[in-house]
Amino acid sequence: MANITNKHKERIPLLKIEQTIRRILPLDEEAMREAARRLDRLTKPPGSLGRLEELAVQLAGITGDADLKPMAKAIVVMAADHGVCEEGVSAFPQEVTRQMVHNFLAGGAAINVLARQTGAEVVCVDIGVKGELEDDRLISRKVRQGTANMAREAAMSREEAERAIEIGIELAEILAGKGIRLFATGEMGIGNTTPSAAVLSVLSDVDAEDAVGRGTGIDDAGMKRKQATIRKAIALNVPDASDAIDVLAKVGGLELAGLAGLVLGAAANRRPVVIDGFISTVAALAACRIAPAAKEYLIPSHLSEEKGHRVALKELGLEPMLSLKMRLGEGSGAVLAFPLIDAAGNVLREMATFDSAGVSRG
Repeated sequence: MANITNKHKERIPLLKIEQTIRRILPLDEEAMREAARRLDRLTKPPGSLGRLEELAVQLAGITGDADLKPMAKAIVVMAADHGVCEEGVSAFPQEVTRQMVHNFLAGGAAINVLARQTGAEVVCVDIGVKGELEDDRLISRKVRQGTANMAREAAMSREEAERAIEIGIELAEILAGKGIRLFATGEMGIGNTTPSAAVLSVLSDVDAEDAVGRGTGIDDAGMKRKQATIRKAIALNVPDASDAIDVLAKVGGLELAGLAGLVLGAAANRRPVVIDGFISTVAALAACRIAPAAKEYLIPSHLSEEKGHRVALKELGLEPMLSLKMRLGEGSGAVLAFPLIDAAGNVLREMATFDSAGVSRG
């Protein structure tokens, strides 16, 4: 959003994360019951709209509104670089992260095209891109110039991971205050499937082989190198699987931590969050390990071709709505789910009941 200030504020107290966790409440059961009752009165066999009906009930519970008014939408694209690229884990050079940020800001990326189609806004955030970016359209929240090489040392300090989480919370609060009622998670960061796979490997207790995919299109030798790099990073840094912030700090990424914070902040403000593919889902998994109640606010969009995405979704107990063989990231799959979410609300608001239409019940 153009009117989000880029001025650096004083550091949010560490207590912010704990305060946000306490604000994440269970879904509104009365609103869910009212939405379910209304769906059963509509001119259709009960449950015949399947997951659209489930989605309508979930949205009513999240928002506390059984009327499901149209929602202003934003895709938050967190951008950051990764020191682990030094290990040769990506098919693209690191400077592509910075170049793609400029592409987002100019409106030329896939996410921009898809967002325009759905009437959504793209909010691009520099949370850790290597190098300086100067653009009034960019939300500048850089924690550091990319992470360190996790195969040689911790990706970042715990304080930096906490700061990135807090930035995500802060942005959710700002956007919610400006009228955004539906969030989607997006990211950009060359090499970021490697830390995502590492975080997933630790949090879900699976081997790197089950978590690692081809990312930007690496070959078989690159896959083996990527797996070995992840195993080395985990053995070196010994992240604590019971402490998601420790995992993010030691083998994660700044955009992962930022998106985890966005999930927490959106949930605390009773906003649904549409999660994109592999990287976004791993960030959501970390958020739910920090605050399990946040899971009820998640809407899974699509099934990525990235191998670890199934593992992450299974760990969260979520089933995606779409399967389009996509693996782009950026939030591209999440934004394609927006029309389904709009459809769920439209059905609840606009469809005739048996009584109003004069239709006999079965």
